Amino acid sequence: MHYKTILFSLLFYPSILFSQANYIPSQGNLEAREWFANAKFGLFIHWGPFSILGDGEWVMNNRNISVKNYTHLMDFFNPINFDAHAWVSLAKQSGMKYITLITRHHDGFSMWDTKYSDFNIMNTPYHKDIVKMIADECHKQGIKLFLYYSILDWRRDDYSWTTGRTGQGTGRTVQGAWDNYIQFMENQLTELLTHYGDIAGIWFDGYWDQTAPEGAVDRQPRIDWHLSEIYALIHRIQPNCLIGNNHHLDPIPGEDFQMFEKDLPGQNNSGLSFQKPSEKLPLETCETINNSWGYNITDTTYKSTTQLIQLLVHAASLGANLLLNIGPMPNGEIQPEFQDRLHAIGDWLHVNANSIYQTQAGYLKPQDWGCITQTKDKIYLHIFNSNTTKISLKDFPFQHINKVYFLANNESISYTLNKQQFEINNLSIKPGNPDVVIVVESSVK
Repeated sequence: MHYKTILFSLLFYPSILFSQANYIPSQGNLEAREWFANAKFGLFIHWGPFSILGDGEWVMNNRNISVKNYTHLMDFFNPINFDAHAWVSLAKQSGMKYITLITRHHDGFSMWDTKYSDFNIMNTPYHKDIVKMIADECHKQGIKLFLYYSILDWRRDDYSWTTGRTGQGTGRTVQGAWDNYIQFMENQLTELLTHYGDIAGIWFDGYWDQTAPEGAVDRQPRIDWHLSEIYALIHRIQPNCLIGNNHHLDPIPGEDFQMFEKDLPGQNNSGLSFQKPSEKLPLETCETINNSWGYNITDTTYKSTTQLIQLLVHAASLGANLLLNIGPMPNGEIQPEFQDRLHAIGDWLHVNANSIYQTQAGYLKPQDWGCITQTKDKIYLHIFNSNTTKISLKDFPFQHINKVYFLANNESISYTLNKQQFEINNLSIKPGNPDVVIVVESSVK
């Protein structure tokens, strides 16, 4: 449906903005949730004019750069080495099933040909629609596309910056009309959902700007985000489109998946994940390869391939996807440290795919030796610790076992099963492998 048709419908048929408090997902949406829960692995891409400064995507806020001065970055953003085919191919070769692309971050820059802001990719020397190029390539290669969209803005006067926790040093002195900002977001989201084919999901961020800090007792927003209205608009245009919101709170009616920023579900190592994992919605963990989301020229604290593979497995063992981030360089190239690690994860998944995709959370939480993923008739034991010589599992869910073997080479393993107590003794694991997978296969299909 063309965006003009949608806007016409909104004007003359306001009933389509039904309350999301009573949201009933479409059958297609439920199927999309199931696909998402099975996908397990996605690529997050933080990229934009902020990359030029090489200090992460929060540089405008962190350095208190004024709107006037920050706008000059648009004149320098010319990623002549950007190759959409190469980016999507890298994701696919790495075993990723979807891409979540930044379309507009907190600095307010739009990475597509939008009619609602002059601060966009078409007014740079590059002058090409990045979102379209990525979307076309994703559709071509069979990779689902999610679009990240910031609901806070360090640039616009009509954003309620006076009540926000960030963006206080960008030189704004006038407070515009909040309703204009809501309309602006709805207009842009309509463009994104009508010009770029099927969009698998919208990934919102920034709600936390208008609440008390994480961990506070009362974290209700200081302003009305009109989320019911915005969610209804999205579900009206593309009913199958999944909505997630990185608000660091329990899911809000109308949302279709729950994410955890730099944390596994149920853990709160980052101080951003006080919310409990939903028992009804698919889950996602988003994490960085170094310590930065956007390109950071001084951040060389790269996680090892072993750490990243074990993070992916840990997420799957808790029933969650891993959305792993890259921050491409301003010229459009993905730095080799990221590429090397993604290729290595892809190589591991080529052998161990069945233990990750289309699995469910393990019936036991992660153990000292590793963790568990499972399907209806298989339990996958992921051994991280090469010193492990024995595995003993109580309350084992299979009453009858067909065989136990290493997934990599199909070599059989001796075991015992007695009154739901499963044991493997005299286990020998060669060191140097990030995760050795053992398959316990039930004889009951």
